[in-house]
Amino acid sequence: MSSLSPQHAEAPLVLALDLGSSSLRAIVYDRLGREVAGTEGRTPYEWRRTSGGGVEADPDAILDGTFRAIDQAVAGAGAAAAAIRAVGISTFWHNIMGVGGDGRPVTPLYSWADERSAAAARRLREQLDEEAVRRRTGCVFHPSYPAARLLWLRDAAPEAYRAARRWLSIGEYLLCRCFGRAVCSISMASGSGLLDQRRCEWDAELLHVLGLAPDRLSPLGDLDAAVSGLAPAFAARWPALAAVPWLPPAGDGALSNLGAGCVTPSRAALAIGTSGAVRVVRPEPARAIPRGLWTYRVDRARLLVGGAVSNGGSVYHWVNAQVALGGHDAVEQALRTRAPAAHGLVVLPFLAGERSPEWPLVARGAIVGMTLSTEPLDVLQAGLEAIAYRLALIWDLLAATVPDAREIVASGGALRGSPAWVQILADVFGHDVILSDEEEASSRGAALVALEVLGAGRADAAPVSSGTVFRPDAERAARYRDARARHRDVEQALAPMQALFGP
Repeated sequence: MSSLSPQHAEAPLVLALDLGSSSLRAIVYDRLGREVAGTEGRTPYEWRRTSGGGVEADPDAILDGTFRAIDQAVAGAGAAAAAIRAVGISTFWHNIMGVGGDGRPVTPLYSWADERSAAAARRLREQLDEEAVRRRTGCVFHPSYPAARLLWLRDAAPEAYRAARRWLSIGEYLLCRCFGRAVCSISMASGSGLLDQRRCEWDAELLHVLGLAPDRLSPLGDLDAAVSGLAPAFAARWPALAAVPWLPPAGDGALSNLGAGCVTPSRAALAIGTSGAVRVVRPEPARAIPRGLWTYRVDRARLLVGGAVSNGGSVYHWVNAQVALGGHDAVEQALRTRAPAAHGLVVLPFLAGERSPEWPLVARGAIVGMTLSTEPLDVLQAGLEAIAYRLALIWDLLAATVPDAREIVASGGALRGSPAWVQILADVFGHDVILSDEEEASSRGAALVALEVLGAGRADAAPVSSGTVFRPDAERAARYRDARARHRDVEQALAPMQALFGP
């Protein structure tokens, strides 16, 4: 959706913070969910990758970057900043960190991509009735979820575990720094694997197994449980934001659906950034959700059903870093003209493990079928096709579970930069794919929720961005059906070898 000048923005304005997996953004939006030109603040950051599969970051460094992004956004708004009436916050799901009694970090911030809790996830599968827990929490036991990570930390870092007075997400830590208190939204809690989603309260059985009292997690609240009254240092830094309500942070996946206009069961969001997902917003489910999918929440009233893969644009970047592909435009042109799956390769794109639909505790990547004639572009094409095959598995489950889903709307930086990849997805899915014009879906979703809380409109009534439709080619789709079957055969044949890397 195009931006507009501050003079043409309709009040009230809201500030959206988006703590993403690679950058921290702050953008001002108007009443209709339109970005106000010149107000985007952005700072990059990187995760630390440790031996054994660790992926962690310094939470204070992330917040300092967020504060700089807010500085830029407020300065860019100029006099219009006085019209900001609320702050909405989007953060990546499944992250967790511990703070001590003084509110300062006693652990790093752990990403969903941290694989070190695989053995802990296996213990939970063996100790508890996973299916019963999944029906309550919407999540399986897997190293991507904080439930397993907390059990791992209890044994791997007992001193830090005992020192942590409270466990919280990076968004909650942001509120603690700015206001001295925090609320964990139903949305963020639903992606932790620790929330009884039927009751919208922390799951008693899991907390008992982890040895946690409920007061060691943040109090729960819906997205209207806003806080206000910035601490003096921050009030002086951002006077325009000092007294306005700041909403509890919500999960980026849920907000991405809202920002891309995928707010009803008929429109599925297909997002590829570092990782990838296919998701649908719907009311309470009328049928059982299969194990291959998860259920999280937008809020108490809206459910999010879908699945996620752990690898997306990261595969593109990895291949590009390893081999000389050439310029981006030349690569795009070559991908558009190549025959589907004609390279003879099968790629298992599990560079960061894997999630839906099988939820392996450990998964490692592989390239099968290489010969002396294999070219770098063959590897890239096979990797992008493999991501599409994985997402198509999720789409097949989702379409059967939510039969109302008829449209697929794609978003994410990885796809905006590669229309050729969008065409691969359409051919693999055998379904039209609409590439959304909305460049900041999660950020816009945070703004729309803030506007809802202000009573300035609902997300399902906000203008929807247009997009380019990519239609499947029947011949290419048929070839990809065969390639998908070959991919699954190789994956299953190599499955016993994955156990060599297991917990």
